Amino acid sequence: MIKGIYEFISEAQLKKYAELAVRAGVNLQKNQLLIIHSDIQNAAFARLIQTVAYEAGASNVFIDWTDEQTTKEFYLNAADSVIDHFPDWQVARFKEWDDAGAAYIHIISENLDVFKEVSTERISRFQKASRTKLRDYYAKIRSHEVRWCLLAVPYVVWATKIFPNLSKEEALQSLWKLILKGSRADRKNPIKDWEGHNASFETRKKFLNESQFKALHFTNSRGTDLLIGLPKNHLYIGGGVLDKNGIPFFPNISTEEIFTAPHKNKVDGKLVGTKPLVYGGSIIDEFYLIFTNGRITDYYAAKGQEVLQNLIETDEGSHFLGEIALVSNKSPLAQADTLFYNTLFDENTASHIGIGNASPSNIQNGIDQSEEELKASGLNTSLLLVNVTFGTEDMKVVGIKEDGTEVLLMKDGDFLF
Repeated sequence: MIKGIYEFISEAQLKKYAELAVRAGVNLQKNQLLIIHSDIQNAAFARLIQTVAYEAGASNVFIDWTDEQTTKEFYLNAADSVIDHFPDWQVARFKEWDDAGAAYIHIISENLDVFKEVSTERISRFQKASRTKLRDYYAKIRSHEVRWCLLAVPYVVWATKIFPNLSKEEALQSLWKLILKGSRADRKNPIKDWEGHNASFETRKKFLNESQFKALHFTNSRGTDLLIGLPKNHLYIGGGVLDKNGIPFFPNISTEEIFTAPHKNKVDGKLVGTKPLVYGGSIIDEFYLIFTNGRITDYYAAKGQEVLQNLIETDEGSHFLGEIALVSNKSPLAQADTLFYNTLFDENTASHIGIGNASPSNIQNGIDQSEEELKASGLNTSLLLVNVTFGTEDMKVVGIKEDGTEVLLMKDGDFLF
C-alpha cells in the first residue's frame, strides 16, 4: 500500500482514478508524449499515472516536478529583477512539448497557508511575467488545440481546512470520498460512467446553441442582478471537448459546467460572490463586482481586497469577462454542500463567471479566426482566466431572445431544460 495520504484509498481505486485521467481525461493516444505537472508531495500518484500512461501506449512520460516550499522561498527572497522575468528556456520547453504533440495532466492539491508570508504583489508580478511569456501555450490550452486534464488529490492542510472538526485521518478520508464522488471515479466503471455523464452535456448544449439567446439574466437573493449579453454565433461547450484533430477529451475532472463567452462590452449589473476565491495562494471572500458596459467598474472584498485588485488589474482584459458558466446545484459536488476552498471543485457546485480571456471555441469557427476577428465578434483577450462562483440555491436564470422573448432556463439553481 502506498503510504501517507494514500493510506485512505485502495490501490485498485487509485489506479481507476489514474486510468480515468489518462484514458478519458487526456484520452492519451498510442505513441503520444505525456507531460505530468505535479508537486513533489504528489509523487506517488504522479508515478502511478506514469505507469498507467505507459500501459496505454505513451511514447514517453515526463514528470515536470514542482515544490511549493521552493516556490515560497523564491517569492520571499528572489531579486526583484528575477520576479519580473520568466526565462526563455522555460518557454522553449513548452514549445518543444507542444510541437511534439504532447498531452498534459495537472495534479493539484491545495495548501492554503503556504504563501501566507509572501507579498501578494510579488506573486502577481511573477504570474504576469510567466503568462506573458507563455501566451502561446495558454492560447493552445484555451482553444483546445492540445489535450489537457486537471484533477486533484487531498492534502492534510486542505482536508483539515474543509473539515476542521475532524481528526487529520478522518478529514483526509472524507476529502478522498468527496473528490472521488465528484469526479465520478468511485464507481465500478468510471470511464463508462463519464460517457453517460457527457451525454447529458450534449443534450443541453444542443438546446442552448440552437436557441442563440442574445442575453442571460441572473438574479438571486444575495444581491446578484446581472445581465450578460452574448455574441452572435456563440457556442456552449462543456463536458467532453474536441482537440484540433477531433479527438475527444475532458479538461477537468470533475466537471459539471456548460459555458460560453459573454460579449466583452455587454455585461451590466452586480455580481455577489458566494464562495471564497483562492488566487495565488490567497483567499478573496465576501466580495462583489460591478459591471458597466462589460467592464468591472467597482469591486469590494471584505477579505483579500488587495489580491482582488491585483487580479483585476493584471492587464486591460482582466477588467472584462471571458466566460459564463451554468452549473446545476444537483450535481454530486453541489449535493455535498461543502466549501472546498479550491476553484476546480467550488466552480462545479454552482454557476460562475470567468474574469479574463475567452476561448475561441466559444464561437462558431473561432479556432480558425484571427485575434482581430475574435475581438470584432466581442470576445475578450487577457493573460488570465479566473473563475468566480456566484450561484445559489435560489438562483434564477432567464434567457432573452432577439425578439425579447424570455425563457426560464434555471430555477432554484437547477436546470429546467
